[in-house]
This record gives sequence, structure tokens and C-alpha cells, in this order.
Amino acid sequence: MAIELNDIHSLFEIYGPRSYGSEAVTQMEHALQSAYLGEQEGASKELVVAAFLHDLGHMLGSNKRGDTETTRKNDDLHQFVALPFLRPVFPSAVVEPIGMHVEAKRCLCAIDPAYQGGLSPQSVRSLEQQGGIHTPEQAAEFQQKPFAADALRLRRWDDLAKVPGAPTPPFEHYFAMVTELYGRQSTVA
Repeated sequence: MAIELNDIHSLFEIYGPRSYGSEAVTQMEHALQSAYLGEQEGASKELVVAAFLHDLGHMLGSNKRGDTETTRKNDDLHQFVALPFLRPVFPSAVVEPIGMHVEAKRCLCAIDPAYQGGLSPQSVRSLEQQGGIHTPEQAAEFQQKPFAADALRLRRWDDLAKVPGAPTPPFEHYFAMVTELYGRQSTVA
């Protein structure tokens, strides 16, 4: 059930120009900005690729009507949708932060008092759909998981990657990284 490189490319061609929910950016802009923020912070290539692909589940789960997480009544579980397609072909350092980035938002709301105040209205709405703020015990447990620190970093970039017209490297820059890591699957640490 592995996804092929040309499928990833096609998903971005088809769904990249669509709006990213009710945010003022497209799916493509959001992916590029997320990856660029990670790259600027000196993240590993694996984590930059995770940032670039973290919302691929939205694209895989899209339908002809263009429903998005904010127009649905329930969470679309996009963080899990792409995992069966990515896990066979990417290292855990790419896949696991993607699968954890929604829970990372819940954790950050619990451990960083200023974090929730910086969320966009769409992200605040989806927080409740996604289970709400972690309890202190849930946050402590989450932070002990492998790749949790990477998921927390990815989540912060995700939240900042909503600036219309922000300059980033082009799609091809990050797709080259995707191509380089493709086929290097590994097991969870």
C-alpha cells in the first residue's frame, strides 16, 4: 500500500492550489512554509520532509466537494490517513512526527501557557474535535514517546505556516528531499 513518488507529486499538483481550510493560504503554501521554517531552524532532512508532508492526509482524504477539516462536523484524522502509505517507504523520523503532530498541539496547549493564544481560529476549532487540551498526565506521557520532541517542533512550524505570500523555496526543492529519502523506511525507535 506504499505511495509512489509520482502519486505524491500528483497530490500536490491537484490539491496544492486548494485553500488550506479557512486559512488564507493554500495547501501548497502551507506545506512549503512548514518545511521552510524547519529548514531555517536547522532541522534534519527527515524532519523537514515530515513538515512538508505532514498534511498529506488532508489531500488523500479530499473529496470532490472539497470538504475540509473545518467544514466537517468531525475530525478527519488526517494525521493517520497518510501513515499506511508513507510508512513502507519513509524512515520513522519522517513518518512518526506526522502521525503525532495533532497530539503535539494538544500537548503544547497543556505545557505552554502562551501557545493556545497563538492558534488560528480554525486551529482552535479543530483542537476540540481532536480531543481538546491534554491533561498534565497525558502531556507528560506524550513527551516520553519516541519522536515527540520532533512532533512538537513540527507542530510549531505548522501553526506559523499560514502567511499569505511568504517567500519559500519552490516545490521542487522539497520534492528533491522527498525523493532522496524515499525508500529508506525504518522501524520506530
